[in-house]
Amino acid sequence: MEEYNTSSRQDSQIDMHLLQGCCREAERADLVALGLDQLRAALPETLHGHIVMLSEEIRGTSRLLRDLADRSQVHYSRVPVVLDHLNVILPCLSRSLRDITTHYEDKTSSREIRWRKMYHKMTEEAGGLPLPQRFVLYNHFLSLLKQLLTKSPNFDLNTLEALRTRVLSLREKRGIPPPPMQVGPLVRQDLLSLTATHDPNAHWAESIFSLPLPSRTALKHLRPSKSFGPFYPWGHLNIPADSKILFRRPFDSDKISIVVFLNSADQCPYLLMRTIQGGTPWFSLLGAHELCIGREGSALQLKRWSRSEQCSKLWAALYFLTWEEMVLFYCTFVALKARNMLTVQIHPNEFKLQREKRLFQAQIIDDGFKHSLIVYEDLQTRGIRLHAAVWDGELRQCPVWTAFVTHQSQSPTWLSRRSRHRVWLKDIQLYVFCKTYRQENMRQNKSGAFEIYFVSEEGATRFKDVFSVTTASPESSETYEPGAEVSK
Repeated sequence: MEEYNTSSRQDSQIDMHLLQGCCREAERADLVALGLDQLRAALPETLHGHIVMLSEEIRGTSRLLRDLADRSQVHYSRVPVVLDHLNVILPCLSRSLRDITTHYEDKTSSREIRWRKMYHKMTEEAGGLPLPQRFVLYNHFLSLLKQLLTKSPNFDLNTLEALRTRVLSLREKRGIPPPPMQVGPLVRQDLLSLTATHDPNAHWAESIFSLPLPSRTALKHLRPSKSFGPFYPWGHLNIPADSKILFRRPFDSDKISIVVFLNSADQCPYLLMRTIQGGTPWFSLLGAHELCIGREGSALQLKRWSRSEQCSKLWAALYFLTWEEMVLFYCTFVALKARNMLTVQIHPNEFKLQREKRLFQAQIIDDGFKHSLIVYEDLQTRGIRLHAAVWDGELRQCPVWTAFVTHQSQSPTWLSRRSRHRVWLKDIQLYVFCKTYRQENMRQNKSGAFEIYFVSEEGATRFKDVFSVTTASPESSETYEPGAEVSK
């Protein structure tokens, strides 16, 4: 088994070696989880529970390892903080994955005997810790390392030290030599300082993908996502210290990932793409202002301008499992790009997600702002969403919020006309792409319903008609641009 002892190497090589170890063990974890799935398929259903629990925890391990490697590229200056801890867990984790593989590949026993032997022997060697709980331990440890790396206010040093002691005990039981005392440069105390309070400068994009989806509408004709680069090895990108990660999205079981962060030097959004080739992570970095977005079927395509070839070239083709996730990524990207001071201009087509049909549009007064409210229907999935955009000015057409219309709209109480200009919607979840907008100002009523105030009475009437089962809207597909009311 490979040990992650690299004390004799240069600092950057130490960092690279351990973080490559994260990606290598993530791949191994994926293979082990797949092997367990195949083993489960041949076993009685009464044995499935523990195997499912184990394989899901191992898949969680894989995700956490890749997440750590990706975030380390942005939080490069804090990598030394986690190196010692990585050198504690990686050899132990690797041994556990290899032991599981050895057990389920043992052809001298029946599959049921392989599983029972694996479970009981590995539980016994861990001092009675059940095998699935071993990976719960690993995942808790890795989650704390991510919090340590990113200076999360939720980080608990005492918990990390307690888990570290348990992992070291498990290493000892498995005969794995103790890790070296120091694998990287001495860590300055100020690097360990953590913010203990909530960040008052939290960015709106940080919460977009942390909110639960109210519905999940599957997209069809999925293909593997593709990344086109140009790519650079880990540590070769100049990302300023204290840059802030807004969100991370994995694709194709984390074979490709996108990390969106605010550059601390210019406070502008950048996209860091990671792919893996031969077990080695490779990275590509571009600002949102350097990319254009468009939809092709179930994928969002991001294109860059090639100076050498003087033409537009694909940077990434990202396939989404659900329509909702695609919409959120698209709206978030467009809003970040539109509000970016480095953006020179946005092509009008980028404000329109392809393969959507406009059913309705009118002007509303929304938290004191003039907005354009649009009802879109996705032509592929028939999903319906509300979309509010800036009405006029420099940010005209920029997304402000979107909300997915779910089965709740079938309830007779979902939509109610409160006055000539006001409509209330119950059970509607907004995803907001703006710092200044406050949706709570539009929910100032006892039921917490979301209020929409239409500039014209006609707009309120037509909006209600869109969701009426008995109403057909022959003019719903007419072409309309913000800045002028729809008229019959």
